[in-house]
Amino acid sequence: MPPLEVPVARQLIDGEWIPAAEKGGLPVLDPADGQVIQEVARGGAADVDRAVAAARRAFPGWAATSPAERGALLARWAALVIERVGELARYEARDVGKPLSGGRMNAFITHGIVEYFAGAADKLTGVTLPTRTPDYLGFTIPEPYGVCAVAIPWNVPMLLTAANVAPALAAGNTVVLKPSEIAPLGPMALAELARQAGFPPGVLNVVTGLGTEAGVALTSHPDVGHISFVGSTATGRAVMRAASANLVPVKLELGGKSPNVVFADADLDAAIPAIVGSITENAGQNCYAGSRLLVEESIRAEVTERVVEGMRAVRLGTWEQDLDMGPLVSREQYERVLGFLEEAPGEGARVVVGGAKAEVPGEGWFVAPTVLDGVDPGMRVVREEVFGPVLAVQGFSGTAQAVDMMNDTGFGLLACVWTDDVSRALRVARSVRSGQVAVNQFHDAGVIGFPFNMQKDSGFSAGGGYAALREYTQEKAVAVRLLDR
Repeated sequence: MPPLEVPVARQLIDGEWIPAAEKGGLPVLDPADGQVIQEVARGGAADVDRAVAAARRAFPGWAATSPAERGALLARWAALVIERVGELARYEARDVGKPLSGGRMNAFITHGIVEYFAGAADKLTGVTLPTRTPDYLGFTIPEPYGVCAVAIPWNVPMLLTAANVAPALAAGNTVVLKPSEIAPLGPMALAELARQAGFPPGVLNVVTGLGTEAGVALTSHPDVGHISFVGSTATGRAVMRAASANLVPVKLELGGKSPNVVFADADLDAAIPAIVGSITENAGQNCYAGSRLLVEESIRAEVTERVVEGMRAVRLGTWEQDLDMGPLVSREQYERVLGFLEEAPGEGARVVVGGAKAEVPGEGWFVAPTVLDGVDPGMRVVREEVFGPVLAVQGFSGTAQAVDMMNDTGFGLLACVWTDDVSRALRVARSVRSGQVAVNQFHDAGVIGFPFNMQKDSGFSAGGGYAALREYTQEKAVAVRLLDR
């Protein structure tokens, strides 16, 4: 079997890997040493025009394809993903800087998402509605939007490709994908596997390039029928403004400031490793990262001490060393996180562990796992998304205060509750303004089709779960009067 290769300085348009029309190439850097991995095409408006035109030509035939056949193609894609897990893991791990095991985990999750929507493609149905008399028939038809623009960030690029592209294709849309220029290799490898699986030309297109060039051109394109954007809240607002000019529906997955809320009756042996992992996995570069730790005062000292021990034990290294945590993805992100750490003590926060550049051999962008205590709700490190391995600790007394503190944020992505009291857990789950709630675990482990929902400044989305096909379809209502013959 030949190796899975991403063509250098090429983008996938109408089934072919071709160079950018005008702007040349962009280097993709290894975060562990700053060296160039390879070049990708620097696409611009002309490339977006070509990709959207190809997707628009392919749409009528793809939408008319049997849902069972669409599902079969997705299943072939999923089979190729699982066959190439090792190569995909290496692309993602080196590109983003995460340990190889993290890349492998994301490759397996990617396979699961594509396989899920392969099975869901022929399960998308409308509804039959009741009528006032037998002389009428009413029903609905779910229909694809047409060309879907998908713009994703660099933190879990393969997973986000699958979570947005697979349901869009399953529902009968065609796609133009714009991955981040910082970590585009995993999505490009997935697109090559889709091409090998036999998707018709133009059904899935990939334009690489800068967000300010290719990204802006794609999200403002008049022939795009739906936009999916994953990234920062500020950029999400800009995408919405662009979409408003064309009256295009938008799916947004934005930032987070997720709390782990630990009550005095919690199983700390289960909670502590999960809390540490929630802020060090992918070096804290996840929108749902557990960046706030809210602890009942009676156990605050014990929990903080055990979390600090766990953070000190985190092993840092390059992707191929496959330890516990890698570098931040770019120099810009590295300097941004260090800026938060330099500012926090001046605002009154106490650095318990970390708080600076990690002492790792080489020139990589490593930041030490950090715990900050003595923070207050007004501090920037508590209010804003750091996107790094930085945990802010706060204490609370009683359920009511815990809920108030959970909700005291502009974000509403994920909240994690640790308690042995089922009634309290369910009351808190109902009271917190968050798209997702996890009880006695971090995130959604063990639940198939769990929707990646969000509220407030975290955006609005049904994500990659059971409702995602509805996200990528519009409903047509049909009323028929039955005439006497």
